[in-house]
Amino acid sequence: MRRHTILVSGGSKGLGLEITRHLLETGQLVGAFARKRSDGIAELEERFAQELEFAEIDAMNMDEVDTFVAHVQARYGGLHGLVNNAAVGQDSLLVHTSPEAIQEILTTNLLAPILLTRRVVKEMLLQGTGGRIVSISSICGLRGYSGLTVYSASKAALSGFTRALAREVGGRNILVNSIAPGFFESEMSSMLNREQMETIQRRTPTQRLTLPMNLLPVLDMLLFSETNLTGQVIIVDGGTSC
Repeated sequence: MRRHTILVSGGSKGLGLEITRHLLETGQLVGAFARKRSDGIAELEERFAQELEFAEIDAMNMDEVDTFVAHVQARYGGLHGLVNNAAVGQDSLLVHTSPEAIQEILTTNLLAPILLTRRVVKEMLLQGTGGRIVSISSICGLRGYSGLTVYSASKAALSGFTRALAREVGGRNILVNSIAPGFFESEMSSMLNREQMETIQRRTPTQRLTLPMNLLPVLDMLLFSETNLTGQVIIVDGGTSC
C-alpha cells in the first residue's frame, strides 16, 4: 500500500487511538490531535517517532488546528485523508441537559468536524490530487435512544453533512463518507450500565457488540481503495438496525 498522510481528530484514546495505531502499523503517516495526551498515544510516539505527529489541541481552537494542519503538511507532504473522530457523549434526558452541555455536544460533535473538514478540503483542492474524508458517526444518528437526544442529533447532522459535501467535491476526486458504529464498550458507552449493554448484545443479530477492530477494514476501504463510493453512511452494528 502506498504511504499516505492522514489526519485523525480525537486520536489519543478509545476508537481514535485504535485508528491511529492501525494506520501507523499499516505504514501510513499520521497527524493526530486530542485535548490530552494519553499513555497509549505516548507509546505510539515512541514506537513511531518519524511517522506520527501528535499535539494536544481542543478541536474548537481553530487557530491551533490550522497551525497543526500546516505543520503536518510541512513535515509529511500533501494530505490524503481526514478521519473526524473527536466527540463527546451524553448521559441525560433532554430536560436534564443544561444549555451549556447542549452547546458543548453540538460544538464538539458537529461544528468542530465541519470546520476541520473545511480546512482540509481547501488544502485538497489546492493540491489537485483528491482525497478522502471519513467521519465517525453513530447508530444513534439513525435510531432514537433515550438519554442521547443531543448526541443523536449531532450524529444525524454529521451524516447529512457527509451526503451534501460529497456532492460538492465529488467532481474533484474527493470522496466523503461516514461510518456509523453500533454500541461498543468504550468511554462513550460508559453511560449505559451492564444490564443495558447486555440487552443490546442480546438483541443484536450477531449476538455480539461492535468492536473497534470491526471498523478498521471499512475505514481502510474508504481511505485507500478505489471504490467510487461517496456520500454514504456505512453501518457497522452487527445487524441491530436491520
